[in-house]
Amino acid sequence: MGDDMGKISFDVMNTRVTFKNIPLHTLSKFIFKDVAAACQEFKKIPNVDECIIIQTASRVEIFTVSNVETDDSPDARRPEGKGLVLNQIKDTWISLSSLEQIDIDHFDQTLEVYKGDDVYRNLLRLAAGLDSVVVGKKEIFNEISQSLATAKSVGTSGDILNKLFDSVIRLAEKMRVTTGIEDNVISIGDVAVKLVDEKAGLDDKKKVLLIGTGDSAARVAKTLNKKGIKFDVTSRTIDRATGFSVILGGMPVDFNDVLAGFDKYDIVFVATTADYFLITFDRIHLVMEDKKKGTLIMDLSEPRAVEEGITALPGIKLLFKDQISEIYEENVRARAGIVPAVEKIIEKELPVLSARMTILEA
Repeated sequence: MGDDMGKISFDVMNTRVTFKNIPLHTLSKFIFKDVAAACQEFKKIPNVDECIIIQTASRVEIFTVSNVETDDSPDARRPEGKGLVLNQIKDTWISLSSLEQIDIDHFDQTLEVYKGDDVYRNLLRLAAGLDSVVVGKKEIFNEISQSLATAKSVGTSGDILNKLFDSVIRLAEKMRVTTGIEDNVISIGDVAVKLVDEKAGLDDKKKVLLIGTGDSAARVAKTLNKKGIKFDVTSRTIDRATGFSVILGGMPVDFNDVLAGFDKYDIVFVATTADYFLITFDRIHLVMEDKKKGTLIMDLSEPRAVEEGITALPGIKLLFKDQISEIYEENVRARAGIVPAVEKIIEKELPVLSARMTILEA
């Protein structure tokens, strides 16, 4: 035991909030306005030596390394010592974001906390595209590289996280190429926007509306952003629409105003999870009666949110999810078939990565 005196060992910790445990419009309250500045704040926590933050439209993940001198601070090795760093991470997070009291009260249920090998495994899964909303999408891989670059530029990452991120980026790149998980990935948003474009022509002269703030709505928003098309976004509450727009763009509009001014939209995407019809003949027929130009409505909702009866109104064209499901689901199935192969590689590489990280400890 005597050899261990004064040896420094480290704890790698990953604290995260993702689309898997909270809705996107709530996630917007957890984000940092300035990621580089946030990295510096987390690094100021006593015992925290390094910090990298991955922040995307569907997750906020903080990676920290706390160094622990085994002989000087036996407390830090005990659970309550580790808890201290975690508590300070929470406090810092609260101070840097726009969390409300209700979010703070539920922080413990919302936050996922990982240590050691679990951190390495999660990061490998994320980089390989297994944990994305759209499996295999290249975007997250680029965002991880960007996170590392940001942390390096402000000096908050060090030997340990640099080594971890560099190794993971290299492994993920290899996995993505050899398994083909990232080939021709399309999201439901890509397919929906393409069909609408074919049927009605999508350009910046068209007035576009997005109804909904869930995952499908987010995919549509991302595709519209990519194409540089402006859109209004609405939801059952203006708060949701506003939260969604913070991370996914769009101009938030009150749902009642949308119904009253429904005639001004040329293209409407509906992607909600309501179990009732949001758009009905009764709700829009008065405002739509004199509309001269056509309106194309694409309903991606499960169950449907647009009443078929509205097609009795002049110039309304209605498309349903079934019309794109085939192309989209085929793509999802192809990708699902590749996932086990990627998981197998991860389980094989994990002990190697873990061992490489342990050597750093010496």
